[in-house]
Amino acid sequence: MSIQAAIEQKLASEYHIDYLQVENESHMHNVAAGSESHFKVTIVSDSFNDQMLIKRHRMVNKTLQQEMQQIHALSLHTLTPDEWKARAGTVANSPKCRGGGKNQ
Repeated sequence: MSIQAAIEQKLASEYHIDYLQVENESHMHNVAAGSESHFKVTIVSDSFNDQMLIKRHRMVNKTLQQEMQQIHALSLHTLTPDEWKARAGTVANSPKCRGGGKNQ
């Protein structure tokens, strides 16, 4: 199973999800083609209601503890349904890679 699929499966089984998008952004970095090293996760769940942002991130990091040992970077966008609605269903784009010479 790919790392991306494992992330999707674990999050879907752990949280009541309104929206989930797991993007492999490895291609934006100086890594070998086909790598699974950099991910952006957007997860919308009522599990995050009344939770501070750091708590939300800790929750997801704990769920993905095994996968975190295999990847280099994980960008998290952890939102409640109301926050997602207020953002009109969007999150910020990831910045360009600043290391290794690719995409500079």
